[in-house]
Amino acid sequence: MITTVLFDLDGTLLPMDNDVFTKGYFKFLVKKLSPHGYDPQQLVDGIWAGTAAMVKNDGACTNEEVFWKKFSSVFGDMCLEDKPVFDEFYKCEFKLARDFCGFNPKAREAVNTAKARGLRTALATNPIFPAVATEIRIGWAGLDVSDFELYTTYENSRFCKPSLSYYREILQKLSCGAEECLMVGNDADEDMIATELGMQVFLLTDCLINKSSKDLADCPQGGFDELIKFIKNI
Repeated sequence: MITTVLFDLDGTLLPMDNDVFTKGYFKFLVKKLSPHGYDPQQLVDGIWAGTAAMVKNDGACTNEEVFWKKFSSVFGDMCLEDKPVFDEFYKCEFKLARDFCGFNPKAREAVNTAKARGLRTALATNPIFPAVATEIRIGWAGLDVSDFELYTTYENSRFCKPSLSYYREILQKLSCGAEECLMVGNDADEDMIATELGMQVFLLTDCLINKSSKDLADCPQGGFDELIKFIKNI
């Protein structure tokens, strides 16, 4: 029996092209950090290196700790003194990246439909961003942090998608079984992998990502109208 719906954010509740969004917000990050002595290309490469390290996190420490350990290996420990500058960026300039995202009011309708059915809701977004950046993106989707019992961030997570340990960590925090959960996402690899733990899934196809060209014929899928109908039938 489904008791909990896990929603992905980027490309799901918040429509976007990941490449367009990433390139766009990196431009603002470079503009912010360049005056502090960061070479633009090296900065971008360092961010990607830190992100890759988080994706490979074995759970020994938080994603935040993994990121800064890798990032400081590129720029030296002095970069840790600039962490407040990065924090300020995500609180301020990051908001400008909204222009690189879409908006669909049915995202809120989907979440509200789940709540109206008495289902628990959590935001299972890949935890490679600080909490403040995740909270801002939740707002861009027309939602509020209070809409979710849990939202994953790089501060509170020790794994990333597509690791099954990422989903196990969520289940532990929510104290529920995999068979009780519906995972809603747009990525055939990162989100639909939840089936391997016994979760039900729904593939939102508005911003579909299927890098490995998986056969998705048997996967419940569709746009927001189909998703909302699917939730109503739980």
